[in-house]
Amino acid sequence: MTTPTAPAADLFDPDLPWRRARSVALRPEPFGALVYHFGNRKLSFLKSKTLVTVVETLADHPSATATLVACGVPEAQRPAYVTALADLARSQMIERRPEEVRA
Repeated sequence: MTTPTAPAADLFDPDLPWRRARSVALRPEPFGALVYHFGNRKLSFLKSKTLVTVVETLADHPSATATLVACGVPEAQRPAYVTALADLARSQMIERRPEEVRA
């Protein structure tokens, strides 16, 4: 069975709520962090301490975009961060979280 492949940007919507996947561990390193997914055994490298902070705090904000703002990512650099988050979503390092019910 063949599965269609889509660019990471097509799978990742920065205006939705995201979180680090539950089966993912981050190990801080001088360059940023190692990210390991215990389910699919994928290993990724986060080469920016700011990106590490973004990934660690995704669940604290209503969307990935809001997380980038809260982490002080300059507007000109946000497209690169969205691309990095899209890659992490494609490799299942981050996942959509259920949207909060608003009263």
